[in-house]
Amino acid sequence: MSPNDLSPSKGTHQDAPYDPVAAAEAAKKQRTRLEKRLMREVAKCSVEFGLIEPHDKIMVCLSGGKDSWVMLHLLRRIQEKALMNFELIAVNLDQVQPGFEQHRISDYLEEHGYAYKMLRKDTYSIVLEKVAKGKTYCSLCSRLRRGNLYTAAQELGCNKIALGHHRDDLIETAMLNLLYSGQLKSMPPKLHADDGRNIVIRPLAFCAEEVIAEFSQLMDFPILPCNLCGSQENMQRQNVKAMIGKLHAENGHVKGNMMTALGNVRVSHLLDKDLLELKGKAVVSREEDPLKRM
Repeated sequence: MSPNDLSPSKGTHQDAPYDPVAAAEAAKKQRTRLEKRLMREVAKCSVEFGLIEPHDKIMVCLSGGKDSWVMLHLLRRIQEKALMNFELIAVNLDQVQPGFEQHRISDYLEEHGYAYKMLRKDTYSIVLEKVAKGKTYCSLCSRLRRGNLYTAAQELGCNKIALGHHRDDLIETAMLNLLYSGQLKSMPPKLHADDGRNIVIRPLAFCAEEVIAEFSQLMDFPILPCNLCGSQENMQRQNVKAMIGKLHAENGHVKGNMMTALGNVRVSHLLDKDLLELKGKAVVSREEDPLKRM
């Protein structure tokens, strides 16, 4: 065999050299495609549930995670294109967790011209003090964070608070409540808070987590993970997430079907007597029903 027999012209495979210009162009195209998809889903959710309205002042809760960064970016892009005026202000709460680099968030916001407010409240030590060893921090941590953010919204004159929960959060929460709380409920795209002062909106409610994650990576946001709850293993939410992920891997319609089910409730096929009464299908209970004695 001669050396010529090994040349590319003879059919041997050689990997093409890496082309950084072509790679950057491909990433740009994918970033644009994903942004358009996510913006359509945010706009659809807003239209269906009245999330963004003229003259709103929206406090965008920016944790530093991928979801909140993508939410902030999309809301600004919609603000640039929408035929109505509304304000955005990004707010980050430093809960004094060790290693939390809040300056990375403020530096990015400053560089890209966002209106923002940085808060600092030591809820970290409260959580460590109040939560027993081995128990999850999430519930208390989120309540403390929520209280501080609700107060900040009032002080900033915001009429709405935007949270970064996405489609996967909604279906996982529904499953968590079904399995562990005995309730059929999730997180609505729009909610009037219990304090009566705030309206909470979830612009990413129709957006899939995997799409958000890919777009966030392409945008190269300064991601700050939560090291408090992230340090805990085997939490109920993680177990439910893994279960749904396994089912979705077997049937790619599972997550979409679960999301559709949240808006496709058949009250007559459930057991909530209050809802049945509202639907004109009241269950009449007889005071002297003989079966009560059994």
